[in-house]
Amino acid sequence: MTTDERLERLERALGRSRRFNLWLLAAMGLAAGAWLLAGAFHGEQAWAQTTKPENDSSGVIRAKGFVVEDENGKTRAMLDMNKDVPRLRLFDEKGKPLVSLDASKDGAGLFLADENGKLRAGLIANKDGPMLKLADENGTLRVLLDASKGRPGLSLADKNGKTRAELGVGGTESRDGTIVQHPEFTLTLFDPEGKVIWQSPR
Repeated sequence: MTTDERLERLERALGRSRRFNLWLLAAMGLAAGAWLLAGAFHGEQAWAQTTKPENDSSGVIRAKGFVVEDENGKTRAMLDMNKDVPRLRLFDEKGKPLVSLDASKDGAGLFLADENGKLRAGLIANKDGPMLKLADENGTLRVLLDASKGRPGLSLADKNGKTRAELGVGGTESRDGTIVQHPEFTLTLFDPEGKVIWQSPR
């Protein structure tokens, strides 16, 4: 075999190799394109299912609960069901709940805690009326503002939780089926043992 024949055979082999490589690249390109299209379609479906659930043409999101996380992955807000009561909670960066809002068949409540997790304030509204409770850093109830039962009143307690002063405005109250009429205005002071030391009107 001459040198020219060897070169010609080598050129034909290189040509076949180039064509094979081109076919291989084309096949790989088609496969990659199909994979990308499938991924995009799947992502679009997942997004559509999140923002517009099946059988809900209004676009409303329905779920058993929602969790909001910060950039560090810490839970900062949670909306869920506590048995049959819907509840919204807000957390600090350490995961301690600071705010809780819930609504039950008996009424609604908003509760606030400090950085130590102690309950410091509670606002409750039920069939009897609204009520505001304020506590100190130890969780002891110190102030009670009560507008329930048609007779608004204010109670102040010492650090031991003992009521030391009560202020009431007249109204009617039902006790065991009996209607009780309260004075137009009352102010009562107590000693540390709970005994009345002054009251107006007498």
